[in-house]
Amino acid sequence: MATAVAAKGLEGIVAANSGICWIDGDAGVLAYRGIDIHELAEKSNFEETTYLLWHGKLPTKAELDEFTKKLAAARTLPPAILDLLKSFPKTATPMEVVRTAVSALSMYDADEKAVDHDTNIRKSFALTAQIPMLVAAFDRIRKGKAVVTPDASLSHAANFLYLLNVNGEKPSETATRAFDVALILHADHELNASTFAARVIAATLSDVHSAITGAIGALKGPLHGGANEAVMRMLFAIDKEGADATEYVKNMLAQKKKVSGFGHRVYHTEDPRATHLRKMSEDLGRSANNAKWFEMSRAIELFVKDEKKLNANVDFYSASTYTTLGIDIDLFTPIFAVSRIAGWAAHVIEQLDDNRLIRPRAEYIGPEYPAQYVAIEKRG
Repeated sequence: MATAVAAKGLEGIVAANSGICWIDGDAGVLAYRGIDIHELAEKSNFEETTYLLWHGKLPTKAELDEFTKKLAAARTLPPAILDLLKSFPKTATPMEVVRTAVSALSMYDADEKAVDHDTNIRKSFALTAQIPMLVAAFDRIRKGKAVVTPDASLSHAANFLYLLNVNGEKPSETATRAFDVALILHADHELNASTFAARVIAATLSDVHSAITGAIGALKGPLHGGANEAVMRMLFAIDKEGADATEYVKNMLAQKKKVSGFGHRVYHTEDPRATHLRKMSEDLGRSANNAKWFEMSRAIELFVKDEKKLNANVDFYSASTYTTLGIDIDLFTPIFAVSRIAGWAAHVIEQLDDNRLIRPRAEYIGPEYPAQYVAIEKRG
């Protein structure tokens, strides 16, 4: 009965028209609203990039000032959500906590059921500001530390690092800029698994919180989020054993083990995000007087590229970058959500501005029709 073979994993299938993100995998191009990611990483900040994703244009100075103030003002969590975070097991993974808490936040949203454009923008402000609060608050709670009050004078990137810091110190300009660029680089990536999940949920006219909760659920999977965690665990193992990084990876490949952080389904050349993260990892390592994670990563990258003809992707150098910033390994994927909420929100807004229920078909490969129903007493 089957007349065609469906694309496994929907690879190469165009599932939506979108004006948000453009990728040219052959040329190694990533652009938000037509602006190259290299320009944004060098000249922009996370707040301006988020404005661009949501509104389709760069803001004026007055618009950016207002946007930044509104985002900072939204850095609050309902007391009941803080109590909820405190009730979770200290052994819960941060991704489980963020997924559950984002879902719970919908119950404290006065316009929970509304899906008009202006309401979606307001909810996007709230969630973009609240997700970093959730990550940082739970991290401090599980460590027995008091939750830190956000600082409205700090940028989005600086405030998150400030909230995480157990000593209550404000981050350096170098650390702030590095993290800000990391947020820009992770803010959107077209119809990846989590973004597609968010659009599918939004298309049913479910609430924005449900769409973002679904996106977080998709991101939690190790085939989407978590690759940079695997990279860092590998680097930690190499360091603990005192092994040569190249020999360690050579043995992994000989045993047919996957080396995380290499290759990408979309890019056939270097992932443009890796270009910036490589430099950030190096600069941070030098400034922190701890370049070993970068040097180890660089040796592995050169070996894998030579041996397997694979390029490093966004996850490879984000691992050493976050570790050098003093961020715990199990926060790497939640930080992905801290950034990607900007893109998720942009896609939910776009989907609901011109909505149609997303309902694809499946290529049937089951028994030939009509199959006969066999009475239970005659079944062998």
